[in-house]
Amino acid sequence: MPDANARFPTLLSPITINRLILRNRIVSSGHATRLADGNIVSDRLHAYHEARARGGAGMIITESAMVDGRVVASPTSLVAAHDEIIPSFRRLADTLHSHGCASIAQLFHLGHEVTNDHEGLRAVSYGPSTSSSERYHTAGREMPHRMVRETIRKFGEAAVRVRQAGMDGAEVAASHGYLIAQFLSPRINVRTDEYGGSFENRLRFLRETIEVVRDAVGPDLVVGMRISGDELLDEGLQADEVLEICQAIGDDGAIDYFNVTSGSSRASGAAIHIVPPMSTGMALTAPFAAAIRDKVPQPVIAVGRINQAAAAEQVLSSGQADLCGMTRAMITDPELGNKLRAGKAEEVRVCIACNQACIDRMHRGYGVSCIQYPETGRELSFGTPTPAKVRRKVIVAGGGPGGMKAAATASARGHDVTLHEASNQLGGQALVAQLLPRRAEFGGIVSNLEKDMECAGVTVMLNSRVGFDLIEREAPDAVVVATGGTVMEPNIEGLEDAHAVNAWQVLEGGANVGARAVIADWRCDWIGLGLAEKLALEGCSVRLASTGHVAGQNIPRYMRDLWLGEMHKLGVELIPMARLFGLDSETAYFQHIASGEPIILEDIDTVILSLGHVPVTTLEEDLLDWPGEVHVVGDCLAPRTAEEAVAEGMKAGHAI
Repeated sequence: MPDANARFPTLLSPITINRLILRNRIVSSGHATRLADGNIVSDRLHAYHEARARGGAGMIITESAMVDGRVVASPTSLVAAHDEIIPSFRRLADTLHSHGCASIAQLFHLGHEVTNDHEGLRAVSYGPSTSSSERYHTAGREMPHRMVRETIRKFGEAAVRVRQAGMDGAEVAASHGYLIAQFLSPRINVRTDEYGGSFENRLRFLRETIEVVRDAVGPDLVVGMRISGDELLDEGLQADEVLEICQAIGDDGAIDYFNVTSGSSRASGAAIHIVPPMSTGMALTAPFAAAIRDKVPQPVIAVGRINQAAAAEQVLSSGQADLCGMTRAMITDPELGNKLRAGKAEEVRVCIACNQACIDRMHRGYGVSCIQYPETGRELSFGTPTPAKVRRKVIVAGGGPGGMKAAATASARGHDVTLHEASNQLGGQALVAQLLPRRAEFGGIVSNLEKDMECAGVTVMLNSRVGFDLIEREAPDAVVVATGGTVMEPNIEGLEDAHAVNAWQVLEGGANVGARAVIADWRCDWIGLGLAEKLALEGCSVRLASTGHVAGQNIPRYMRDLWLGEMHKLGVELIPMARLFGLDSETAYFQHIASGEPIILEDIDTVILSLGHVPVTTLEEDLLDWPGEVHVVGDCLAPRTAEEAVAEGMKAGHAI
């Protein structure tokens, strides 16, 4: 067995924070999950955190717990403003401790970033001064002096509940442009009382908050602080200002660690850095953490796309930080810590930072999960595979993500599973998706699922197409149909006269696009934006006409916003709410989907069609009268995304 301590000597070493001894430097940092219910730790949220504690995390910081019951993000937020949270926090702390993992509660106030109240009305937002949020379009009021004092007191009251629940400490959230960060910013906080103006006055809200939290939890529990090393926003905190803040707070000696992130919730460009997508660099906040670590005596946590153990070890061994937030890494593989400790780093399922099923599900109001590991967030239903009562022979037809997940799941439960892939390579449409700009890392889903199949003992047959004759010959007990989809051939007037190609042909290098291209984008996803960037970078004049209100409407918010910024820089013309209905040799005819008025795009060399897919149903139809068990997953059921395919593959693997 490989010596894990030799490969990751710092990451797997213990560290003491105050009197709290952590078994390793792996941290699950505070992140919204939408798994809470009634503003307390639900059974689903409890099971979610337990999976990561059991899997070897050193410390888990719960998601933001609101300190003011009047300022709550949603019904799925934790609220530490009432005693009702204490039993659920106590149960969680006991469970995490039983697995050798520390438990920290993050205390939080939205400030001007609150959007709605309990009735769904636009909320009245309060902050240090009259200010507006560009991202949430809230016009905030200045907190009266009495409310400032009351809010500081509420942080202390929430911290008392954390102590009563038996948690190991509390983290004060001063990051991402929320309330405390708003007080710290000289451009947002223009108060004229003792909480505004000079550096010392702007620091006062944070200082007094830390003081009441420390008084509430006592000297032995941990008090941490989360802050953006740079909010990457003109009106937000700049890196040099953050250094001055952290040095002052560090010198005070009332906190035990700094948790360094980046970005701000106040504007779209800065918000991208809160949960950076795959097109951004790995360990991207480590330089901010390193700068702060040079100024403070307390341990420092670095976060931000630290998705591999080797990257975490590099951050730690180079002295940039003392601990690493590996949150999405553990969303993808809850067993990260255990696998590293056991010398099985090669079996770790690596996060690809697609943001599809973690932060995007949260933004859409659903519980956190993972495109590669849909058991995440579904621990109560699928977290522990039930061994098969009877070993059955299973054939999986199709080696895309859905088929691979079905095969790995069924085999792990004890079935005899053979996966047949018609081509010479596993991966299905993921192999095409990774060809898009900013999406190369998406190919990791293929290697990760292939690794899962190998560990589960799946037999893989390449260049093997499944037909009814093979099913009759092999006589399986169950068949999983995962034959995918293919490009839809549209019925568009004038198509035969135009130079029109589909998105796959462009990505696979089989099309001469010319100098002037129009992309007809029905899907409003990665494909249209990715093709536009690819062609623009190659010197093509590009117009992207989408049926949605905005290009990229159906992809995760942070990735969409980043890509829209690139479209602007590259000069791509974006045409929203446009439906393709006709073509000729040099013209594309669109219709505005709301007004019905024509949109005519002339002087075109090539029209690129990104108009969706159709399911490949041949095998499913052949098996209609077959007496065995049949499960249909992924695009051959209905063309959607890899998230649905993998989730359906998991469910099929459990159902057999």
